Amino acid sequence: MSAEDLERYEAEMELALYREYRDVVGIFTYVVETDRRFYLCNSVDVKVRSETGDAYFEVTMTDAWVWDIYRPARFAKNVKVLTFKDVNVEELATSDFEPPKA
Repeated sequence: MSAEDLERYEAEMELALYREYRDVVGIFTYVVETDRRFYLCNSVDVKVRSETGDAYFEVTMTDAWVWDIYRPARFAKNVKVLTFKDVNVEELATSDFEPPKA
């Protein structure tokens, strides 16, 4: 497989992932961004932990969809993320549910 073939494959996978996102975004309430992933979910809880002196975030989500091109199953019933980096949580407004017209 050439580098060009690999780039074409990844571009096709990214487009398929975007189309899936566009199809499912309407069934979720929250967008959660961590340093490694982007999630859609219906319930999210963020706790700041500091048992060892360094603060970190414990993010728990239910009914989640994960933006990950290499993940075969993007839907997850429960997700737990531990991170030392920033976590961004946004509640989707009704107007955010409108996917672009094809």
